[in-house]
Amino acid sequence: MMKKEAIGFLRQIINTPSPSGFEQPVQKLIKQELEKFAVEVKVDVMGNVMGVVNKGGKPRIMVAGHCDEIGLMVKYIDENGYIFFTTIGGVDAHLLPGRRVYIWHGEEKICGVIGRKPIHLLEEEERKKVSKIEDMFIDIGAKDRQEAESLISIGDPITFSEEFLPLRGEKVIGRGFDDRIGAFITVEVLRELSRRELNAEVYGVSTVQEEVGLRGARISTFSIHPDIGLCIEVGFATDFPGVEKKKVGEVKVGKGPIIARGPNINPVLYQIFLSVAEEKGIPIQTSGEPRGTPTDANVMQLSREGVATALVSVPLRYMHTPSELISLEDVENTIKLIVETILRITPDISFLPL
Repeated sequence: MMKKEAIGFLRQIINTPSPSGFEQPVQKLIKQELEKFAVEVKVDVMGNVMGVVNKGGKPRIMVAGHCDEIGLMVKYIDENGYIFFTTIGGVDAHLLPGRRVYIWHGEEKICGVIGRKPIHLLEEEERKKVSKIEDMFIDIGAKDRQEAESLISIGDPITFSEEFLPLRGEKVIGRGFDDRIGAFITVEVLRELSRRELNAEVYGVSTVQEEVGLRGARISTFSIHPDIGLCIEVGFATDFPGVEKKKVGEVKVGKGPIIARGPNINPVLYQIFLSVAEEKGIPIQTSGEPRGTPTDANVMQLSREGVATALVSVPLRYMHTPSELISLEDVENTIKLIVETILRITPDISFLPL
């Protein structure tokens, strides 16, 4: 079972706003935590936070999870004080009407609700259609534009109000486990490695702006110039109604981390993960990825002359909704798998595929 202190840190991360481009609040938390045990902590111009342990060791390994979440942004305020918005990342318009939101004006949190005509007033055709983002609006209770503009500004980020909550059987729900759980695991991996003897120099990176184009990982990988890149993400769980396993594969929450296999993954590194999982009794699941993945692993692999890359994911239900679901047991097994794999890596291992 995950320690109480670790759950508290995770809760704090999940409840802190971090839409792409506005990750500073959560990055401050991560930086403060890394400074407790990393030998060096840096922040780059993009806002990536990087900590390192065993500086000077070989090979150089980069462990990364992105801390940004999807969200909304204030685009226009009409004369009646209603706020129109656009999306940050892949937001599902189906889920927006009636949703409570927070508009973040600096450190101020302004509550609002995404309004819509009640079902009684909708025409029959309107009931069958998903409202367009540009037709939706947020009501903060302002009487007019002047009052609204005294509270918020164009470009302010917006998040959903859902927060971290426990369910049964080690399961938890919250906003933005995609992929703040990856950033959390990155910190915990580095924390554990700081207590162990290892060969490698290990950088733990909480990357930014993944949801809008893998931007932070591109910059930080180029800067660190790792020999090996381990991307920590979330993956599609398919153990709930309506998911076509023939297309997506079979992945279950609580059955262990997902190890990706395909052209984005170094085959030698993949085999090391398999052997470590078998030796240590860590349950794992496999996902076939026939092309470059839409994750930080993509740009990590293609940085400079190329990086031996792996993608390890936590099974997640209801991705890109305000209440994503994971298992803390899967999180613990992911941390253990990555730590034990890094401990296995020595400078003489060749990651050439031939």
